[in-house]
Amino acid sequence: MNVRLVVISGPLEGGEFSLASDLSIGREKSNAISVEDRMLSRHHCLIHVGDSEFQVRDLGSSNGTYVNGLPIASHALNEGDQIRAGQSLFVFTRGPGAPSVPPPPLEMNATNVNSATTLLLKLSDAIYLRPGKLPQTDRNVRGLETLLNIGYSIASIRGLEALQRKLLQLILEAIPAQRGAVLLAGKGPEEFASVFHWNPEAPNRPMQVSRIVVDRILRNGVALLSNDVLEDPALMSETIVRGQVRALLAVPLIAFEKTVGVLYLDSQNPQTSFEEHHLQLLTAIAGIAAAALENALCVEQLEHENHRLKAQIDVEHDMVGNSPRMRQVFDFISKAAPSNSTVLVRGESGTGKELVARAIHRHSARAAKPFVAINCATLTESLLESELFGHEKGAFTGAVVQKKGKLEEAAGGSVFLDEVGELAPTLQAKLLRVIQERQFERVGGIRTIKADIRLIAATNRDLEEAVQNGTFRRDLYYRLNVVSVTLPPLRERREDIIPLANYMVCKHTRDTVRQVLGIAEQARVYLVNYDWPGNVRELENAIERAVVLGSSDLILPDDLPENVVEADVPEAPSSGGFHQEVREAKKQIVLKTLAQTDGNYSQAAKLLCLHPSNLHRLIRTLHLRE
Repeated sequence: MNVRLVVISGPLEGGEFSLASDLSIGREKSNAISVEDRMLSRHHCLIHVGDSEFQVRDLGSSNGTYVNGLPIASHALNEGDQIRAGQSLFVFTRGPGAPSVPPPPLEMNATNVNSATTLLLKLSDAIYLRPGKLPQTDRNVRGLETLLNIGYSIASIRGLEALQRKLLQLILEAIPAQRGAVLLAGKGPEEFASVFHWNPEAPNRPMQVSRIVVDRILRNGVALLSNDVLEDPALMSETIVRGQVRALLAVPLIAFEKTVGVLYLDSQNPQTSFEEHHLQLLTAIAGIAAAALENALCVEQLEHENHRLKAQIDVEHDMVGNSPRMRQVFDFISKAAPSNSTVLVRGESGTGKELVARAIHRHSARAAKPFVAINCATLTESLLESELFGHEKGAFTGAVVQKKGKLEEAAGGSVFLDEVGELAPTLQAKLLRVIQERQFERVGGIRTIKADIRLIAATNRDLEEAVQNGTFRRDLYYRLNVVSVTLPPLRERREDIIPLANYMVCKHTRDTVRQVLGIAEQARVYLVNYDWPGNVRELENAIERAVVLGSSDLILPDDLPENVVEADVPEAPSSGGFHQEVREAKKQIVLKTLAQTDGNYSQAAKLLCLHPSNLHRLIRTLHLRE
């Protein structure tokens, strides 16, 4: 038996997953089905394989797991069941070939309505939308109570699907319909951005909706009531006969002076008869709910667009490298990101500490909130204090207005403190309080502000040595060094140099008219052999320079900085051309001068008219240290 899940929509569309054992779905890479989808929780749901049945279980996800359009906690799966988790839609199937997909929950047909039994209502005639002219009857008072209840209920709901479900539940409590639907218009005349229906008696049964009626409502903006849908022979379509619809109500959803959708109710009960009061009430409900539905739809679309753009950013800015040392870093990120612990990222300048911090934030539960980066080495103590904590008006000369600090702006998100080892002692004490108490005051202020942040710090200093020297607080060091990782310098992962260089060639070629096809083999030898004291940042500068100043479709040794081609290349033949001859000549000059000064570096630098640090660099790149 070929039991499997088939993905019919979402990021993994077209994929298939065998159900030989339990299968988990979520954002975490440890799941059997890992999907980069911000609508998914880290561990979203589980397909449990039992002896005789298969079950899907929600794992306490934020956005819920749905089977055939309904939220579930646990559900036994049958052939053709559709499971929605985030943006992905799966079909459960036991047989070979393509799975049998059940009909959509809402079907459009070409059914019209009998004009002799149809009541139309213009919005200008809707009594509930003109409170000053509303007769004070018991029915109208009950209708106002219903409107008040609906307005209060939908104001506290954010998600589009939850809003539509609650709205239809409240409507069906006030109007004797059997089922209802909310249809929100899309960009084109034939499209719907959202379609949702609710049938409390048969939640899994599909619902048929008259396309002619819906188009009429969208086009004319007029509410409609019909009690004898089956009386006219022209209405006897197969869909309506099968559905046995006896009466229907349909009203426009109008927000911001345009029709944004339709509220549609119907009933199969022969005893049901809608009255004009029901039409008036539903029209008023639509007037209250239209803006909320439109806003919820816009928020959902913006969240999807935000997720798409974040996915693009991830592809553009992800770290490049497949060496064992970098795989350890990636593994660290996947483990550290889900927690809320403070992270300390160590490494030499230019190794990509901020990239690691951003990756941790992107894969955390705080991803939708701000990521605020501060370089502690670029600001004076007073400016950095104001930048971190903010200040009150008049706190110091020039503080003409109140200003929020970075810690306050990052509420709910992550704060990245780069070069944290450069913090002044007074700021170290204040930062320690933020970490311990999760609160602070603005400069010149007395009001305590909660700090709902995750702190990620980075340094290229030896903090243990700084603690011993007394320049860095021991207690702050222990608070920062909860979870730490050290990024390897580029010279310790030389197998990543060429992939990084190729990535940077593509990146910088996009910004120039010159097309660079790649890196020449001899240039690659120089790139791999060089020690890159500036790490990835220095490599990127070298590649950008080569792309801008080069003259051929390949990057050649002549296009690289002088200090890169000066380095000794063991693989190069002794007759390696101009650069090899220049390098040999430099070696002989340096060795001769050092011999004259009996190995005194300072005197040799004076004779060569070089700064001592430049002489040391030259000796290192020419491999003359021994």
